[in-house]
Amino acid sequence: MTKLEILNTAKNRAKQWLSGNYDKDTKQKVHELLNNPDPKNLIDSFYKDLEFGTGGMRGIMGVGTNRINKYTLGAATQGLANYLKKQFKNTNIKVAIGYDCRNNSQHFAKLVANILSANDITAHLFKELRPTPELSFAIRHLGCPAGIVLTASHNPPEYNGYKVFWDDGSQVVSPHDKGIINEVKNVKANDILFTPKEEKIKYINNDLDDIFIEACIKHSQFCDKGKENLKIVFTSIHGTSIKLIPTALEKAGFKKVYVVEEQATPNGNFPTVKSPNPEEPDALKMALDLAEKKDADIVIGTDPDADRLGVAVRDLEGNMRLLNGNQTNTLLTHYLLENLKKQAKLTPKHFICSTVVSSDIFFDLANQYNVGCEAVLTGFKWIGKSIRENEGKRIFVGGGEESFGYMVGDFVRDKDSVASTLLIAEIASVAKANGGSIFQELLKIYSKTGLYQEKLVYLIKKGIEGAKEVENLMINFRENPPTTLLGKKAIKIMDCSLSAIKDLETNSIEHLDLPKSNVLIFYIEDGTKLAIRPSGTEPKIKFYFSVKTNLDSIEEYPQKKAELEAKIDNIVAQLWDLRNLC
Repeated sequence: MTKLEILNTAKNRAKQWLSGNYDKDTKQKVHELLNNPDPKNLIDSFYKDLEFGTGGMRGIMGVGTNRINKYTLGAATQGLANYLKKQFKNTNIKVAIGYDCRNNSQHFAKLVANILSANDITAHLFKELRPTPELSFAIRHLGCPAGIVLTASHNPPEYNGYKVFWDDGSQVVSPHDKGIINEVKNVKANDILFTPKEEKIKYINNDLDDIFIEACIKHSQFCDKGKENLKIVFTSIHGTSIKLIPTALEKAGFKKVYVVEEQATPNGNFPTVKSPNPEEPDALKMALDLAEKKDADIVIGTDPDADRLGVAVRDLEGNMRLLNGNQTNTLLTHYLLENLKKQAKLTPKHFICSTVVSSDIFFDLANQYNVGCEAVLTGFKWIGKSIRENEGKRIFVGGGEESFGYMVGDFVRDKDSVASTLLIAEIASVAKANGGSIFQELLKIYSKTGLYQEKLVYLIKKGIEGAKEVENLMINFRENPPTTLLGKKAIKIMDCSLSAIKDLETNSIEHLDLPKSNVLIFYIEDGTKLAIRPSGTEPKIKFYFSVKTNLDSIEEYPQKKAELEAKIDNIVAQLWDLRNLC
């Protein structure tokens, strides 16, 4: 479509909102967009419909078909209600609803509950904001066919979102996601039932917190060694985890927990950080400062809906270092496997999960412990799908992805910072009690698997023009794949959009047993791995770099790490220069 065609499409969509069954305030805001001489906001608001991505429906709040608002959420909920009624005929359908600290999340959650109740569906609504993993837990605990959480995870303050979960507590996948989307597409504004039946809205009180915390402790705690001496600094970064994690740590036996009070109050504007994302070092600055004052051993920070966690630990020189997601997941996975082995419970039927863009170290760990490793698409809904498909046949240990998410066992079917916090804290306490550190434990693992170094680089491309840029970049990498990186040959290309892996040496094609997705992965002869994908929830294209070398001793680590970091920087420079990226 030309720019003029896109603008006309946006105008026509906006005018439909002026004549449709929309409230007065909404129509006034649409008028303002139409009358603005700069059409950018009009186009961004109306040029397309919000779609379900890897994290559900997520976008900027405001009027329009491409925005989070009363009507886009209303259509999603009405469509979900219609689908549930077709799937669960002649039953008392129940849906659990949670929400985070974001602006309008509580209001949107009540709106969703109202619509479900109007459709004679019982809405179990959390009385207060709570972590997303507790919502996943509540679905199975309450016996709900579905669940909804209102959150935009770690996105900027102007965003909100809507994630749908199925009866196993995991995010909805095929065929139900497509079924819901088809229903949503058929919903018009005047189809949405907004008038609630209050008797169909039930509130989830604090009793569930205790049940959930006990489940987290049961699945993440193996011993009490050294817990009373471990110094933990914790920050919720203005999010929901403040409601559970300090209490969970106390109940698990950790005595020295220091909360960053300036970030302890939930606030959707996230006033002390540029981004409430624990992947960003700046988000943990206050926690790191407090760690120096308290001489803490470990720093733990979570995102707004408490499904991701960032971890910082003391390195070999005693300085606080932020672990990347692969490193945290390596520690968690290794500890779970090692303890199952010590208890003589580990069998070849056990398996772990990772994602195609995460480090390949998880295959190494699986081989060491003689268990399976499933590499799925990015997004925890695919890990949840793998668990569901293997129920009764195999035993899930844990799983995660590089973007700071992990799941301990399968009692929660989404990434869970609560149980993960308890587990990483225990690993640190045991290491300290044994006279070492959690960082040394990581290096011991690397001495067996090889030293991995990863880096994520992304380009932000906003709006319709940015989306086109991202599309063109992916086309360019498919049509002109890199044949070498730093003089080393590419040997394999995985293209998830074709469900295929091409061996460049034999020119043979292997079928890839994964759903189609816009992901490219290049494997280089020296063990280097480059993955490229557009974000499913943000206006970004992401580049994942992974390199590897041997680590014969812990003393070699500083030099080997520096060499790997320099290698990644050189690969990035070469790629950027050849592709004219900026």
